[in-house]
Amino acid sequence: EISEYERSARSPATRIITNGEHLQFEDRQVGLFEGLIDDFVLARGDGTPSYNLTSVVDDAAMGVTEVVRGDDLLSTTPRQLFLCEQLKLKAPTYAHVPLVLNSAGKRLAKRDGAVTLSQRISMGESVVEVLNYLLSSLSLDSVSTVMELELVAKVFNPNKLPRHAWILNI
Repeated sequence: EISEYERSARSPATRIITNGEHLQFEDRQVGLFEGLIDDFVLARGDGTPSYNLTSVVDDAAMGVTEVVRGDDLLSTTPRQLFLCEQLKLKAPTYAHVPLVLNSAGKRLAKRDGAVTLSQRISMGESVVEVLNYLLSSLSLDSVSTVMELELVAKVFNPNKLPRHAWILNI
């Protein structure tokens, strides 16, 4: 019997075969994390490189030393650290922060119609109002001008970031 995949005449993805090992690393926000390094795609059938591969190579090429991103990507980090090791690239440190969710509890994403800054301004909010709303999610003081953001950056403490997802009420 010919599988549906074989009948489709699509080219197969290129995968890296691993031993199914677990890898531990210290995340600056989460702490010690252990994850499985399973077999994973390096390039899709059309030759497009995977996120895991491109992010590792790009970060190394750009000299990135620290990656701060949403905690929805925490479980893929062991794969990326594995790739760094295999490619003999210096791995960055990681900090995975909680996601911002909409009122329905779904992560905000442009592809799902998340509201942009320009849309919030067209709804009557000022840039400063939007900034203050976002600053409140980080337990930071409000600003009265955009120029004060530089001062906020100086007192920012990543240890005070929330440990749970933040609901953005739109």
